[in-house]
Amino acid sequence: MNTPELSWLGKPTAYIDQYQAELLYPISRSTKRAELGLTAGALPFMGADIWNAYELSWLNKKGKPQVAMARMVVPLDSPNIIESKSMKLYFNSFSQTAFDSAQEVLACIKRDMGEALIRPLEASGSVVEADASMDATKLHSALALALGVELIAPEHFGRERIVDFEGLDLDRLDIECIDYQPRAELLQVTSGLPPVTESLCSNLLKSNCLVTGQPDWGSVQIRYTGDAIDQEGLLRYLVSFRDHNEFHEQCVERIFMDIWTRCHPSRLSVYARYTRRGGLDINPFRTSHPERLPLQSRLARQ
Repeated sequence: MNTPELSWLGKPTAYIDQYQAELLYPISRSTKRAELGLTAGALPFMGADIWNAYELSWLNKKGKPQVAMARMVVPLDSPNIIESKSMKLYFNSFSQTAFDSAQEVLACIKRDMGEALIRPLEASGSVVEADASMDATKLHSALALALGVELIAPEHFGRERIVDFEGLDLDRLDIECIDYQPRAELLQVTSGLPPVTESLCSNLLKSNCLVTGQPDWGSVQIRYTGDAIDQEGLLRYLVSFRDHNEFHEQCVERIFMDIWTRCHPSRLSVYARYTRRGGLDINPFRTSHPERLPLQSRLARQ
């Protein structure tokens, strides 16, 4: 059974510097989604998890180190997520391994991540499949098309932009905060007025690792159409994640579902960008309607 407690998290680790795909540790999405009342095939949102890896290096055939950044776009309908420390260990395993080319490295990452994201995992003594209507071969093929992996070469590092989230800054509000575990009841709307379309942002998002309790710092952008959300209540709600233990992807889905079910917007998107740990940042995006993924520009804290 692949549970967070059995992962590399919180354990002393010997760093392996020879390529080893088996270091990737998948965790099923289904357990946490079940807590939110979500079932496979009936999700009220679309989107992806965007990963950036800043510490990727390998050797060419002459033994000369090569470096790159990697960007991975993981479809949210993959059965699994990949635990982030295992991803760090996996990328470190490239460091003393010789590859013919950057294209070979790219192919390895896409193949290995694709396999980990669809791997059947045991839970309660049974094998859990993400979608019984698709066999493993078809599922792997579908996810391979959706999984986006690119390497950013050093000559293109200068193209990476640092921007701010667009939208009204919630952090300007002088509020009193007393709740540090998620309280969906803090979310309120003003009804009886014409619907609004707004983009609201905060840099005060903080949660903790599900296993180790280490802090995860992030910024969030919430865009919606519907009755106006009470901004002070929304900011208090975001702050209430401060002592909450969940992975990045799970926090964003919880935020989306709490706003969706309590505020009933006609359109909603939630986009969080977390600061990096172990040379990786994770940026989940969830939206109620088809739209392009946000442009991949870093925030200053990333």
